[in-house]
Amino acid sequence: MRSRGLSGAVPLSHFFLRERLKSGDRAVDATCGNGHDTLFLARLVGPEGKVWAFDVQEGALAATEERLAEAGCRERVALVHGGHERLAEVVTEPVRAVVFNLGFLPGAPRETVTTPATTLAGLEQAAALLLPEGIIVVAVYTGHPGGAEEGDAVEAWAAGLSPGRFNVWRCRQANRSGAAPSLIVVERTPT
Repeated sequence: MRSRGLSGAVPLSHFFLRERLKSGDRAVDATCGNGHDTLFLARLVGPEGKVWAFDVQEGALAATEERLAEAGCRERVALVHGGHERLAEVVTEPVRAVVFNLGFLPGAPRETVTTPATTLAGLEQAAALLLPEGIIVVAVYTGHPGGAEEGDAVEAWAAGLSPGRFNVWRCRQANRSGAAPSLIVVERTPT
């Protein structure tokens, strides 16, 4: 899988995920949306790996399931009709990577969006499940109502992580508007 450039938060997150995930790993797509990240993860973990994909919208899960089936990767993914704040209820084993793509479902009405409360709960649970050298990537979108507040909350959460246990990076394109998506990368340090 070759990169198509780094023209945004999602391609940059894929760059980091390609570097960390390998066949047989476990990963989570905390906001599966239309299934693009879920399929990307499923291909990286291979037939021996597993991905859990969460979404509160049935339409998102249906689109993701169709995308996975067309690619022959459906059996690698557990689809979860629920929010990422339930991550630890469903995922009970350590994972190598967790992806959060915040905001709203592209192509759908913007009435359903991620929120600071559920996102922070999901991030806390993701950090607790993360293997040493595992990563959490969070694509942060601030250009919709509530997005800036959620972005601030995610940055504050990440900044508060122990530097002895985690490395945290904030990535933003310098030649784009301040409202352009950014990426938070959290790495659990090796033990």
